[in-house]
This record gives sequence, structure tokens and C-alpha cells, in this order.
Amino acid sequence: MSALEVVVRPSLARIEEPGAGYAKGYWGSGFFIAPGWLLTCAHVVGKGGAAVLRGEAAVGVTWEGDAISGASSATTGEVVLAKPRPAAPERAGSSWPLPDIALVRVPAATDARCVWLTDREPGIPGPVGLHGWSRQTGDVGIRGGVGEARGWDAGAMVIGDSLPVDGLSGGPVVDLRYGAVVGLNKGRGRDEGVAVPITALYQLLELPGGDVLHTVLREHDLYHLGRLSDGRPADPDWPSAQADLPGQRGSAVTPELRIRLHGHLAHLPPPARTGDVMRLVHEVRRLVTDERSPSPILHEPHTWREGTGLLTGLRAPGHGDGRSRVDLEAVLLYAAMVALHCVRERPAEVAREPLREFTDWITEQARHHDHWAVREHIGRLLDGLGRPPGPGPAPAPPPTRIDVLVTIGDRLYGDRYPWRVQLLYDGRDVTPVDGDDRGVPLERLHESLREPLARALSQGDHGEHLAAVEVFLPRRLFDLPVDEWQLAPDDPEDDEADLFDERSVPLGLRRTVVIRDLKRNSGVPKPDWRHRWRGTQRGRLSAEPLYADAREDGGTAGGQQRKWAVYGRMLGMAEGRVPVLCGPVGSGDARVALEAALMTGHSVVLWRRDGHDHDECRDFHGQAAGLLESAGRVDALHAPVRELRIRAADLDTARVQGLRGRIAVLLDPPDRPPYGREPMRPPSPAGPDS
Repeated sequence: MSALEVVVRPSLARIEEPGAGYAKGYWGSGFFIAPGWLLTCAHVVGKGGAAVLRGEAAVGVTWEGDAISGASSATTGEVVLAKPRPAAPERAGSSWPLPDIALVRVPAATDARCVWLTDREPGIPGPVGLHGWSRQTGDVGIRGGVGEARGWDAGAMVIGDSLPVDGLSGGPVVDLRYGAVVGLNKGRGRDEGVAVPITALYQLLELPGGDVLHTVLREHDLYHLGRLSDGRPADPDWPSAQADLPGQRGSAVTPELRIRLHGHLAHLPPPARTGDVMRLVHEVRRLVTDERSPSPILHEPHTWREGTGLLTGLRAPGHGDGRSRVDLEAVLLYAAMVALHCVRERPAEVAREPLREFTDWITEQARHHDHWAVREHIGRLLDGLGRPPGPGPAPAPPPTRIDVLVTIGDRLYGDRYPWRVQLLYDGRDVTPVDGDDRGVPLERLHESLREPLARALSQGDHGEHLAAVEVFLPRRLFDLPVDEWQLAPDDPEDDEADLFDERSVPLGLRRTVVIRDLKRNSGVPKPDWRHRWRGTQRGRLSAEPLYADAREDGGTAGGQQRKWAVYGRMLGMAEGRVPVLCGPVGSGDARVALEAALMTGHSVVLWRRDGHDHDECRDFHGQAAGLLESAGRVDALHAPVRELRIRAADLDTARVQGLRGRIAVLLDPPDRPPYGREPMRPPSPAGPDS
């Protein structure tokens, strides 16, 4: 056996009907990820029926000892978390949807060997080992094979060159370049195998009781730290198996250092949201490599350990032979930032003695490295944790702001609109999250964007910052109710649903949601656009009707708008004057007036996007004027807009206060992000159904 096979084998478990006897009630495979905790596929334990999936009936678990002891053990466990969890699993057959994952508590398996879970995304394409139990030859035994991770298909990892044999489902998929578990065997298609990525584990956090997963991952990292500290050279283990693998070459972050770092991080409270991890990773990359542009990621990080994975292998241009040292400096700087973040944001949850041991370890590691600027920065960060003062004041982690950009492209193929979702760091750097260049019909746009938008917002929210949503739209779609979009639909039949669920709250009632002009942002900003934007920043905001011949009642005189008269009025507006329109702007005279405002450089425009009677316009213009007056400055506009949307959403409040309509906000600064991003392009001429 290879060194990796030697360390994987003792962690493999046989999942079976309790008390059925050898090979008679065999269901599939699993593997231990922490003492007393086993991972498998939901469809494997689902063979025991709904009671097993609900944790009301036991699961039989058998595993072999290591190569030295040779002992085997048999006991029972119970399913703690599973997704999906159908009411009648016996009718699900082989068509279990993703994530198809289950966490099983095995109280008697506290001495079982555990795998090493990856802290990074798998290298694709790349070789993988497929492990588990099987009865393909008639007898149940441990089987293995080697394949290639070839890509992704609807969230599943596609495996080529080797198909998982019968019974291997639920067993681990091991990245052979880095020596880490990156997935679970799920099944086989016609010509390829299918695996569940290990990142699907984090979907269990969404379930009731899902917080136990943080405890399990903590125990995973402390288990490996404990074995490393025991120091038994004759006992094969993961660090020795990983040391000479191809993925380790060129990185100064050794397997032993990674285990010690993760063991220290395990004593800290987990991140409150994925954005906390991404913010620190982005800042570390900027400080160590002097590069601002973040790297795209496939899966958002939910743990501090995943941040180290995003930085491992980091290289900096121009470092020559010393390039391999950059990832170690980055990882140590990240560790110091995580420690400071936890102490400042969640001090009651940080134990002082483990924190002292962690900071001492960081200091000792940093002392051995010659990147003096990073070493000094680490020292100043640790000074902020109450250590003896060093040179200069202790800096707070730089306040990286992460917001979300949603771009809806011009119409393609009749009524198909391409879209993409991106993260915007500090108003400058953009990294992709998801997209569809072939597009979807307009009526499916909201549904298609729900999941990628939720994923992006989870990465953007961090600390006290809720990510804003900036939606780039073609002008014909400016009346799209993007501020009313929800990350999950309301379920009126769910009596147990929370009264306030952040996923079902309309976006504009919780966070900043603004519209931006797709056409204008596709080119270099014109001088009058920049001039108008600076004017909104300098002067106090006030309202001015968008139509040239608005009546005192807030409506408009009939007839075709005078194009150049409207243009002239927009051009002559003083600094801080904001065009306001009482009605939708997607077509007709209102569209002409909006075009005039954009042509003359206006960066802030308010309008009522829903239909209405003209006698309501006086009230709407009064609302808009009061909103702008209370904001005063453009950077203070968001809170009054959100507050008005909340009041207007409550019918009783809206009636009593005389609130009218649904307000839309164009807030479109030039140079955010800098011009030069790749424009959206149609796909190849093959068409949308090829």
C-alpha cells in the first residue's frame, strides 16, 4: 500500500443494519473525520429508512484497526445531521439530490483514526484516490482505486478513469497531489463517477442543530494536533504521508505547520459569516504581494482553516527564488489577523491561555523569516492583543469593504438576459462569483439569481458591514423591482418558519440596493459625469422634478416632451439638485427624460417605479424631497431610503402617513469599479440549447 492508503484505511467504516451480521445488511461506506464522528452519504444511511435518517433508529458501524494493532471494532451510531432528508427515503431510489451528505455520531469510536479534511479547493484536473468498503467480489472488504477529478457538474465532482465500485458510496475521495480528503464517493453515471465535494459539509450548518458541525471540525483539528504532539515516529500518519507529495513542493507551509496552525485556530470562535474570512484573506494578499485583485473561489469559506488554504501556495511577482516563502508569510500574517479579529469582535468567547499559546507560536514562527515588513506587521498586530508594546501603535485590520455587483446584460436570443454576480472589494477590485452568459427569460431572472446572490452576500457580510447590492441594468429594465427581490421565497404553508427570516426579507428592507446604468458604465466616464458626482458629494441634496413642464400638483403636462428643453434643464441644474420622476422610466416620455439626465452626467436620480394615478404625484414628490433633505449628503442617502421602503411596505403605516408608491434609486458613481472590466459578451454562435 502507498503511504496515503496506509493512513486512509483505518478511518474507513462499514455502514450496515445493526446486528445483521457480516455482509448481510451492508448499506455502504463512511469514514471518521473526528473522534466519535463519521461522515457518509445521506442515501447510504437512508437505506435504513426514515427513522434512521431522523436519528431515531441506530446505524451499524464497523471499522478495522490500523496496521499495527490489526484490531477491528463494531458498534452503533445515530444520524445527527443529514441533507436531504426525504420523508420516505425508501422511495427515493438512486436519485438522491445533492448535497447527499450525513453526519453520524458514534460514541464508542473515540479511538478511531480520522482522515485529514482539505482546507482548499481540489486541483482540477488532478489524480484522486477512491476508498471505501465494497461487496463487488461477493465478500465485503476494503477496496480502492485511482481516478481523475475532471470538473464540476451541477455542484458534483466528476471523476474519470476509474468508476467507484458497488458499495463504495460514502467513502472518501483523496486528492493525491496534496494528501487530503476532498469529497465522498456518491455513485456512477454511464461513463464517469460522481463525488460529493467535501465543501458540501458546510450546507449542514443551515439545518436545525447545524452548529454542532463547528464542534466536529474543532475536534478534527485538535485530534491531528494531538497525534502530532504525541510524536510516535513508528506510527504512520498524515503529515509524513503528505510530506513528499507533488502539491507540497514549492510551498513553505509544511504539513506539520499547517496542523499546528489549525489546532490553534480551533480554540477560537468560528467566523460569524464567510465575509469575515474573505476580508482578512484579501488584506493579507494585498499586504504580502502588493496585488489588489482577489482570486476567484468556487466555494465560500465557513471556517478560519479555509482561509489558510486560500493563502497556501501564494506567490508574489518578482521574488525570484524566494517566491516559495511568500505563502508562509501570508499564512502567519493571516493567523495574527484572525486572533485580533476574534479578540475585538467576540472577546467573551476567547480563552486567554490558548490565545497566549497561539500568539507565542506566531511570534516564534515569524522570528525565523526574513520578510521584515511582514514580521513587523505581525508584531504590531499581536501588540494589540495585550502583549508587551512594540514599536508604534497597534493597527486595526484594514477596513476592507466588500459589496456585491449584479449585472444584467442586454437582451439576447429574444427574451434571454445574461447575468453575472461579482464581489467588489473597496470599490476597486472585482472577483467573479457566478454567471450565465446564455441568459434566462426575464420572468426567471429573480429565481436564477437567488442562490448566487445569497452566496455572494454571505462572503460580503463581515463584522458590522452588510454588503450593498449594486445592480447594473439596461435602461429598459430600470423599473425592475430589484429592491423587493428575496433570497428565498415565502412559504405560507410552513407554520414553523421564523417570522423574520433574513433570506425571505426583501433585499431593500435590510440592505442598500441601488440601480446603476449598464450602458454608461461600459465606457470611460465623461467629464460631466465626474463633475456631477463631485457636486453631489459637496452640496446638500435637494429635489427637482425630472420633467421640464411639471405642474404644481407634481404631475406633467400632456403631449410629447420637448427633448432639448428637458436636456437644457438637466444641464442647468445646480450642484446637489437630484432629478425626481413620479412614474416608471422604462419607456415613453419618462424614458426620454431619464436619458437626458444621464446624458448630462447626473449620478443620482429618484423615481416611482410602479403605476399610479397622477393625483398621487404631489405626495410622492414631497416624500422624495423630504428624503433628500434628511440625507443631506449622497453618502448618507442609503439609511433614509431603506427607512422609507420599510414604512411604505406596511400598508397601515403607508395609509396613515400618506406614503405613495415604490421608490427606485439610481446611484451611479463614475470609476466604481475602475473602467476596464471585461464586458458581457454573447456565447458562441451555437445558440442557447447546444
